[in-house]
Amino acid sequence: MHYLSFLRGVHEVLQPPTYLEIGIRHGDSLALAGGHSIGVDPAFSIRAELDGRVTLRRTTSDEFFAAPDPLAAFAGTPPALTFIDGMHLFEYVVRDFVNVERISQWCSAVVFDDVYPRTVEEAARDRHTRVWAGDLYKVPALLRAERPDLVCLTIDTEPTGLLLVLGLDPASEVLASRYETLVDRWLTPDPQRLPEDVLARAGAVAPEDVIAAPFWTVLREARAAGTPRDEGLAALRRSLDASFAASV
Repeated sequence: MHYLSFLRGVHEVLQPPTYLEIGIRHGDSLALAGGHSIGVDPAFSIRAELDGRVTLRRTTSDEFFAAPDPLAAFAGTPPALTFIDGMHLFEYVVRDFVNVERISQWCSAVVFDDVYPRTVEEAARDRHTRVWAGDLYKVPALLRAERPDLVCLTIDTEPTGLLLVLGLDPASEVLASRYETLVDRWLTPDPQRLPEDVLARAGAVAPEDVIAAPFWTVLREARAAGTPRDEGLAALRRSLDASFAASV
């Protein structure tokens, strides 16, 4: 399944009233949003037809999050779904996630693009291919090591895979407080040495199974009811374990 088809399915099952996208390029994925959306990109060139309420911000994600009220267009409502597809470098994406988590709810969902480069060339930090994943393949491993409280599902989409992160904790300072240390530890110069499990997409879940899973109902109901994180996360994990026990 192509990643845009998966994202379309996520919008259908999660029904997010607010959607944030970091890195919108031509607007193909932003066009899938049915609710109120914010798109952030310093050099977007929209070709897709955008429906609904869309706010475009021609700025970097760092500048966007540094604004006094980045969610002013949502009247302060947290994004129910965020797609991170901006600068394809590890340190930028980790910073984007820290900022996104801070303004989200525990029942919000975050999707990262490009976590499964198919070749060393696609994984290079210095881009020299048409399809470029960069070194984002490190992000799932980082989150599983540093944030075991999160639910991380890698998804076998084309062309370069996705990562779905659930069970957010807006109060967490784990990544923010150790950001510089983590970047120093995880950054490596090109050529990147891709782990075999990344190339083989070991543990990746079929996108069709993720869309059909029942946990989306848990997230929707928690959002509507204002369910506390501790209570809601337990229900979320039970639902996920029933479908993806080996992958969560």
